[in-house]
Formats: sequence, C-alpha cells, structure tokens
Amino acid sequence: MRRFTNLLALALAQALASSPASGQASPAAKSQSPAPAAGSVQRALSQADKGYCKESLPTLRSSMHRMPDKEMQYRVAMASARCAMSIGDSAVVLEALLLLRTQFPQDPEVLYMSAQFLSSLANQSAQELVKTAPDSPQAAKLNAEALESQQRWDDAEAAYRKILEQHPKAPDIHFRIARILLDKSSTPETAAKARAELLQELEVNPNSASAEFVLGEIGRRSGQWDEAIQHFTRASKLDVGFAEAYLALGMSLSSAGKDAEAVAPLEQYVKIVPENPAGHYQLAMAYSRTGNKEAAARELELQRKTAKNAPLRRAPNAARPQ
Repeated sequence: MRRFTNLLALALAQALASSPASGQASPAAKSQSPAPAAGSVQRALSQADKGYCKESLPTLRSSMHRMPDKEMQYRVAMASARCAMSIGDSAVVLEALLLLRTQFPQDPEVLYMSAQFLSSLANQSAQELVKTAPDSPQAAKLNAEALESQQRWDDAEAAYRKILEQHPKAPDIHFRIARILLDKSSTPETAAKARAELLQELEVNPNSASAEFVLGEIGRRSGQWDEAIQHFTRASKLDVGFAEAYLALGMSLSSAGKDAEAVAPLEQYVKIVPENPAGHYQLAMAYSRTGNKEAAARELELQRKTAKNAPLRRAPNAARPQ
C-alpha cells in the first residue's frame, strides 16, 4: 500500500506542476480551511450525478479535504475523481485518489478506481511516447518490456540487445537481459552468462541495487556465501528500502554460520515487512542460535500470528520493481 500511495503522490506532483490549476491551494492548506457549507456540497454532488462535472468539480475539489464527516468525505472525493476522469483533469483525479487511498486504503472501489486510472494513464503515456518519439531508446525499451511481459524471451532479449547496439551505455538493459537469461534457464552456464551481463550493468550503472541483488542471488544459489553476502550488503546500502535485500542478506549470513551478524538485517526486514511470517521465522532462528531465547520465542509467536493472517505469497522477484 505504501508503494502504491507513493506512486500516486509522485504522479500528483508531476500533474500539478503542469496543470493550469496548479496555482490553487495545496491539499494540506485546504484541509486546514473551515468546513464547506453542506448545501453547496450537496448541490455539487447532485450536479455531478447528472453529468455537470465542469460545473460541480470546483466545489467538490475544494471541499473533499475539509469534510468533517468521513462518509461525506468519501462521497465527495469519489465524485471528484469520477468527474475529473470524465473531463480529463489528471491532476484532480490523482489528488482525489491520493486522499481516498490515504483515508480509505482497503476500500474495494478505491482500489479498483486507482488501478483503472493508473492503467489508463500508463497506456496513454505509452501511446504518446510511441507517437512523438518512435525511434527513441525509451520507445524501444517499452517494446522490449512488452515482449518480456508476454514471456517471449528470445524476442525480448533480441530487442534489448538492439538497444545496446545503438546505445551501449543505456542503463538497466544489461540487467533486463540477465533477468531474461535466468527466467529461461537455471543451468550453471546460464548463471555465468547472466553474471557477466550484471557486471556490465554495474559498469554502466554502479548504483544499481537490482543488479547487486541478482548477483547475490546467483551466489546464494551456488552456495557462494561470501559473494552473496557482499552483493546483498551493497544492494541494501544502495537502496535502504529494499526489503528483500535485508532478508536475503540475513539468510546468507546465517547459512555462512554468522548468526550474530544476521540479526541486524533480519531485524530491519521485519521492521519494513512486519506482516511476512518468513521474516519472523528467520529472525527467530538467528536469535535462538545466538542464545537470545526470549527474543526467539517472541519472533516465533509473531511468525504464528502473521502466518494465520497472511495471504499466499508469491516468491519475491529477482529484483525490486523499478
């Protein structure tokens, strides 16, 4: 949810910067203003229901941050989002969705509308990119990513390599080729080829936490604990919010017999992802092996509690989403 909300906030900031309405008061300032008159809000909601969105949206937008009643705030913000969608005002849509995601994070309609709008926004941006800059490396990368998402591995790899022919220092391309290689096969030979691509990625982009993480995974899978620890450590330092890097680092340290050193990254992992029972279990084992029985018992209890509530979790991707 935090990542989704951050995405909405970033999109909102970008939209407001280019919006004709960007001179209006900020959401924070609006929330400190007096509550709007109930009659004017009801009239605006009634207008919105009848399709008069241009007429009602100014009142709805200015009111949604100032509604003292949560149910009414939900109605006004939803009406703001829907009206703004109908007239193509992306800034107001994002502002309303950010409010809804913050105040009503588990509401199914809010989740649906957020996914629907962001998907539409992504498709629109992709079409504009292809139309305005069809020969750009960004357009070529978009095409390669589409092939990769369809699991057309050979076509995607060829598309990425074509980008490198024209733009040999383009970041993220060697990393994506390495990921494709690992998706296609898990042989030692494939791992060696992927490792070579990742090292090239780090030459182009030395701050790639994703490349460091996958290098760590290659080392971990082959039992090369020192190599894995080195790369996972660098990944966690390059991106301090990279939760899976802390988990992988802690597990690798434990596998290398360095349980005392494993405690700190595992503690950081459960701090970032407290709902994952696997993190609590790994931390409990590290505590137990270092003689901290009380802390181990506490983490095992948390592991049992989170396991009851946790949905089925997919294995983490080979790297943090970009």
